[in-house]
Amino acid sequence: MTAVAPLSATERTTLGRRKIRAVTERSALYAVLDEALICHLGVLREGAPLVLPTGFGRDGDTIYLHGSTGASSLRLANEGIDVCVTVTLLDGIVYARSINNHSMNYRSAVILGKARPVLDPEAKTHALKVITDHLAPGSWEHARDVNAKEFAAVSVLSLDLAEASVKARAEGPDDSPEEIAANLSWAGVLPIRTVYGDPEPSADLIAEFPVPPHVLNRAP
Repeated sequence: MTAVAPLSATERTTLGRRKIRAVTERSALYAVLDEALICHLGVLREGAPLVLPTGFGRDGDTIYLHGSTGASSLRLANEGIDVCVTVTLLDGIVYARSINNHSMNYRSAVILGKARPVLDPEAKTHALKVITDHLAPGSWEHARDVNAKEFAAVSVLSLDLAEASVKARAEGPDDSPEEIAANLSWAGVLPIRTVYGDPEPSADLIAEFPVPPHVLNRAP
């Protein structure tokens, strides 16, 4: 089994507050990225921050992002500027005895670096498959292939996971002993879970198709 290197903290990825919540295992970074279905890509546009939700997928120590060739965020990232990609999984609302101590349980990842455009057709096709398999596994083999016009209209970026940080909270309320002893109100955690519902066939299906196995596998 190949050993997985830990996250190597840099000046930009070292937590300034709540350092106890830093996670240094690279496997934790993989887990957050593999569970999340969307990321947010941050760039500077004309001196102002621009952060947009973006589809992505991970292959080893690389994530791929994609969008329209007309998207300004991807055009800027194509120019080799520094970008920031963030992912957050919300696991629970923490109800404390005081308003000040209310919080959230979460797992989050921040990735910094220079995104590179994926231009080689074979590499770009691989990246699109990685992104598709991340969001809708099984669809690459089930749906129609990407045609030449669609292929030309989509931009794909790659970002190395060399500079990344992971932060997590998974605990109850952080109330003081005095608050606990006063016993004035309920405190605890309301868990949050992402679940899939029953598949809903498109209203414009001409023929009756059974729901394909790769979709049923994700349904409840």
